[in-house]
Amino acid sequence: MKTRDSLIRLKRFQVDDKRRQLVQIETMVAEFNRMADELDDQIKSEQERVGITDVTHFAYPTFAKAAATRRDNLRNSAHELDDQLKRAQDELSEAIEELKKFEQLEERDQMRERTAAEMAEQEQMDEIAGRLRSRV
Repeated sequence: MKTRDSLIRLKRFQVDDKRRQLVQIETMVAEFNRMADELDDQIKSEQERVGITDVTHFAYPTFAKAAATRRDNLRNSAHELDDQLKRAQDELSEAIEELKKFEQLEERDQMRERTAAEMAEQEQMDEIAGRLRSRV
């Protein structure tokens, strides 16, 4: 029984760890997208300031080119993290399922123990009642 308690604690820890990893990845994706959106705004602002939106134009702002590269890198990184996010979600689901299995086993064992204890108590009551009847 103690072994199962330890195992349940371990499984709960694993579920919590998977949740933390999932939140971390979600936070990173959101941060990358936020930064990319900010770069988009800066690029548009720079294009409006100079009056050139054609990236192939010889006078296109260097800052806008560099910002576009950084933005694209951030979007690519966010996209790559989406794959990790999916894996993390799958791993969390698996960890939760494993935890549920062990908790259900524990619950079933506790029910058996309660039933056995109730039956033993009932047998004692029946034995006492039988002795009292035989005296009367």
